[in-house]
Amino acid sequence: MTVSHTEKLVPGQRVVITQQIPQRDEVWTSQIRGTVERYEMAKTGAWFAGAKGEKLWLDRLTIRKDDGEIVVCILDGYSHIEILHPADQAG
Repeated sequence: MTVSHTEKLVPGQRVVITQQIPQRDEVWTSQIRGTVERYEMAKTGAWFAGAKGEKLWLDRLTIRKDDGEIVVCILDGYSHIEILHPADQAG
């Protein structure tokens, strides 16, 4: 994930999110296209002993897909955000 992209995310923007999960012998990839509803850093319960304040902060991007489905993406180093320009927004 590029930090500069998260600074530019505003409600109403069209985006394509590509997320990857590396495996030993392959990489699982998924893409989500939709409109930004909200971007926030939110805390969650500690994932491991000793997390600062017993909380872990995660970047969360909520988008609305074209069919109306709401998706919350947890952004990490394997996430790529493409902000679509008006000419690219079809389909």
